[in-house]
Amino acid sequence: MITRQIVADKIADYLHGKVSQAELVDWAERAMMDAEFEEADTEVLSDIIGRLGLADVAEFGLRWQDCEEFLRRLGYRAQVIVSSE
Repeated sequence: MITRQIVADKIADYLHGKVSQAELVDWAERAMMDAEFEEADTEVLSDIIGRLGLADVAEFGLRWQDCEEFLRRLGYRAQVIVSSE
């Protein structure tokens, strides 16, 4: 079952560099084909996951603003923290 939390976690993993864009796209494509979405959130989840699945197509890409908007629609807020290592 795909939930808002799962999608937000995948986007966060991508933004933190834990998964590549190709891995995110692959996950999204598989989720669109095989997964069930939480019924109350089917529309927003399928819209966002469908868009993530197209992130490897040049015309669509995936910008920071896109991820920020997806997270907002899921009920989260993106925050950037810059620190020295």
